[in-house]
Amino acid sequence: MFEGTLRLFPIWLAAALLMVPVSLAAAQDADGLGDLKLPGISNYAPPKSDAPLAAGSSGAITLSAQLTDKGADITRGIVWRVFKPDPTGDGKLPMVASAHGGSAVFQLEPGSYLVHASYGRAGATKRITVGKDAKRESLVLDAGGLKLDAVLSGGLRIPPKKLRFSIYEGQAEANHDRALIIPDVEPNSVVRLNAGVYHVVSTYGSVNAVIRSD
Repeated sequence: MFEGTLRLFPIWLAAALLMVPVSLAAAQDADGLGDLKLPGISNYAPPKSDAPLAAGSSGAITLSAQLTDKGADITRGIVWRVFKPDPTGDGKLPMVASAHGGSAVFQLEPGSYLVHASYGRAGATKRITVGKDAKRESLVLDAGGLKLDAVLSGGLRIPPKKLRFSIYEGQAEANHDRALIIPDVEPNSVVRLNAGVYHVVSTYGSVNAVIRSD
């Protein structure tokens, strides 16, 4: 209980806990990344051409992603990006292909690539090698869904328009500040995040309650 009036129910986020099944089926807005930093990829250039490769000069690779090890394949909502591993003169990694949805098949020239899969705010990067023979690769996102809500003392529901959450990094920096991950989260919405501990700030009118998910 906080300020004597507000009770919050944070939900611990872990790879073994997926809050609601609907998170697997919810579509992503646009490309799902925004200003999200790609792990292991600091900067990249857009693909120069969408022209298909000549038949026989490329290998087919099928990419799939799972929330947890040995979990089911995610069927929609993934943003795939494939990069060449060597930066260009301006320091950017050339992006050679992208796709939206679930599992994806790419025709790529033989060689080494970096593949990034994003699912909401969760993501993973993997180095792959493509040959002329078809092959499959999978990425484990190690992620789950975080769903937040709050009630007043006595169990009275708070009007959703008056309640918001902000999600921060769980680890504070040297100056005791925390990096903001997602602001202005509506109650009962599902936020996809990598497994870990997060710091949640709720705002209800003039009452602020701060909770760390642990």
